[in-house]
Amino acid sequence: MRTLPLVAFAAALSLTNVGCIKQMLTDGQIASTREASGVFDQMGDYELARGAAMAGLIQFEGMHKLSPSNEDALFSLTSAWVGYGFAFAEDDMEAAQDKGNDDYADYHKNRARMAYDRGVFYGLELLSHTDKGFEGAKKNVDGMKTWLKNFSSKDDAANLFWTAYAWMARVNLEKDDPAMVADLYIGESMMERAVQLDPSFNHFSGIVALAAYHARDAMAEPKDGQKLFEDALVKTQRKDLMVQLTYAQTYACISSDRALYEKLLNEVLAAGDTDPDQRLENAIAKRKAKRYLGHDRMQACGFDASMKK
Repeated sequence: MRTLPLVAFAAALSLTNVGCIKQMLTDGQIASTREASGVFDQMGDYELARGAAMAGLIQFEGMHKLSPSNEDALFSLTSAWVGYGFAFAEDDMEAAQDKGNDDYADYHKNRARMAYDRGVFYGLELLSHTDKGFEGAKKNVDGMKTWLKNFSSKDDAANLFWTAYAWMARVNLEKDDPAMVADLYIGESMMERAVQLDPSFNHFSGIVALAAYHARDAMAEPKDGQKLFEDALVKTQRKDLMVQLTYAQTYACISSDRALYEKLLNEVLAAGDTDPDQRLENAIAKRKAKRYLGHDRMQACGFDASMKK
């Protein structure tokens, strides 16, 4: 009779070990998936990348379901939702806007908003693994800066970058909403801290994001934005075409510098395969550069698109 508890204990232990092994396998697969994700950036085929992105999001969501606390899964979800929102949902929105189809533009805007909402959600969950004080910190700039001192490593820079990007992209999408714009400092504070920790992360994209923030409108700090854009061009050796695109969309547009605007966008269109590790990002930049040289978008900057230089 005394052997029965031992048998029961052994059976329970074996089941526990099976569960642990499954968890280890799941976590290992998640880690490997994150490590291999850089291959995605080497795709130059935009439509192929779109399909891969949608399939990847479903995979990451499933992995998160199996391992809710896994930080690699949270990181992958944050960055993937941001990338999907910017590269595909917003692209569809802009295409619909250019065709004058307001219903489809609103539909795709809602898709982009959903993507950024999920990016923010998973990003904040990821950051909470380092410190759970966000809700108290977000009340003002000083609170954010104090809280962000808890993040001090290069890994923190990556987590902060993608969460900040999701937040800032969501505000940019909803820039007609005063309540959203009022909270822009939250994303900007995170991005500033990310750049302090690792300015080179993701090909200096944090510097570009801060440049766009400062050059978002004429009432901001456009000259500060211009300096950061010029710094980013040097640091990236002009190989990351998203720098030139964003420089044109923000600073050149709001400062009514048509010569700079056209120079930057035509540089994007004329560029070859400047960096194999950034083929997808550069393909997206080329799509958008062509669009922003169109009549309506040039007029939105105050340029007479009928006048060719």
